[in-house]
Parts: sequence; C-alpha cells; structure tokens
Amino acid sequence: MMTMLPIPKMETERGKLYEGDCLSILPQLTSECVDLIFADPPFNLGKEYSSKMNDSVPERDYLDWCKNWCDELVRVLRPGGSFFLFNLPKWNLPLGAYLGEKLTFRHWIAVDIKYTLPIPKRLYPSHYSLLYFIKGQKPAIFHPDRLPIKTCPHCGKEQNDYGGYKDKMNPSGVSLTDVWYDIPPVRHTKYKKREANELSLKLLDRVVSLASDPGSVVLDPFGGSGTTYIAAELLQRKWIGMELDCSDIVDRFENIQGDEDYLARISTVKNTLFTQESLRLRRQFGHDTSKYRLNGNGCESNVQPNGQPILF
Repeated sequence: MMTMLPIPKMETERGKLYEGDCLSILPQLTSECVDLIFADPPFNLGKEYSSKMNDSVPERDYLDWCKNWCDELVRVLRPGGSFFLFNLPKWNLPLGAYLGEKLTFRHWIAVDIKYTLPIPKRLYPSHYSLLYFIKGQKPAIFHPDRLPIKTCPHCGKEQNDYGGYKDKMNPSGVSLTDVWYDIPPVRHTKYKKREANELSLKLLDRVVSLASDPGSVVLDPFGGSGTTYIAAELLQRKWIGMELDCSDIVDRFENIQGDEDYLARISTVKNTLFTQESLRLRRQFGHDTSKYRLNGNGCESNVQPNGQPILF
C-alpha cells in the first residue's frame, strides 16, 4: 500500500504515524488505498503551534496550499470512499467548490460549537463546517449512528412530539441530521489535556462509525492531538497518520485508557431510542412509553412487523 515512506514515528497493531509535512508524505502513498479521509487543517488564524509552522499567510497562499493537499487526498481515496473536511465556513466555501469538481458532494454538516467571541455588527459565529464528499456516485460504506429522543433533563418528557408517530419510530433512535448540536468543545483547561489542536472524540467516533467498517483504512493528514487515530484504533480500523510534531500523539497513545473509557460511555447513548437516564426520568414522572417500540439492543430493521416503513 505504501512505498518509500519514512520510518514511522510510532506504530500500533492497526496504524502508522509519520512525522513530517503531509505534502512530502502523501505523494508516497499508493493511489486509491484509503477508505475514509478526515482532514482538519490549521485555520490560518495566526495560532502558534509547537512545530513553528506559519499559521498566518495571505488568503490566496492558504487556499493554494489547501488545494495541493486536497489533490493528493483525492488521489489516494478509493472509489466509494468518503472525504470529510473540517474547517471554518469561510474556508470551506471555496474549498468545497474546488472539491466539488473532483468528488460528489453529500452534505454540509454544521457542528454547533462557538469558536470565537461575538463580533460587533456581525452574527455570533457558532458552528464549524464539516463537508462530506464521496469519490464516485454513491458511498461504499454509509451507516450513520442514530440518536436518542431529546428529553427534558428535569421532567423526562420528549422535547418533540415527532408528529404523533410514536409507534412508527425506529427503536434504534432518531435519524442523524446535518446539524450536530451534541458535540462538546474541547477547550476549557479543566478538560483539555494536550497543547496540540484537539477535537472531540465524540465527533471522530461519529465520522469513523458512519463511513468505515472494522478493517477499513482511515487517513488524517493533520494529526493534531491524534483524536482521529485514537478513534480508528479503538474502533478497529487501520489508520495512517502524519503530523509535524508527533509528541502529543505519542503521549496520548501511551495513556489511551481514558479515551477507551470515554468511547465506551459514548456507545451507551447512541443507537437507542431512550437513554437509561431518560427512561429513569420517564418512570419517575409517570410518562408512558407503551406507544414506542423500544429495543435497548438497537435494531437495523427499517420496517415494522406489519411491513409498514419506520419513519424516523
């Protein structure tokens, strides 16, 4: 799959991490060898990185640089493979147009996280853009997680009535939309453990689960703190990583148990119609669940026992 690559900075049972510029490493990868790409590049905001890279360049230079590695990523993506690009809307607008000439657009996903302070005379920026493309006309792998019904944390009652079709809802949960309100920021010093750019493990768990299977090859050309690689490793995917300074990623893999525990907690609150806490609150306040088709173990069926389709 790979030729003329440098010696990995770190290697696990499933993945290899290379230290260096992605534009020097990506050309050494064989074409069409990757099933899923997640790219979270620097945003050109003047941030200081341990690698001392210049994160404040003219806009045209930044976009030209992004297009160079986008071209390489398109080359290494397999037919039917998925490409996710995480960036500010400002940058994903032109980059999305560029990728749309080479790949098939699927979704603009809004990840609801406030990323700056309010700016006078402008709307308050409150989401990142996650673009989702595929190579070809349809994805080779597509099985998005389902989410629990939103319930009031104080009384356990549903926050939406879903048109009254409670008996037709999928027992595995509500369909995933293209607005993700439930991704926590990793920003506060109480929770942020690493100096490197760090994304929520919940975000990468969702992306990796949606567009890959165990054994699939996942590539992230901007490793940051290694969240993509942690998700791939724990979800039994193969992975290829690269970063200018890999020290934070290596340290994180040496203490992977905390991420493993968090991922296990995430798995208990997805692909189910109600969380255990929601069911406890419903029982406490006397809310009936008899109209719902509950299945705590999840259900992949899209039809009811009577043959009618499940709507949600």
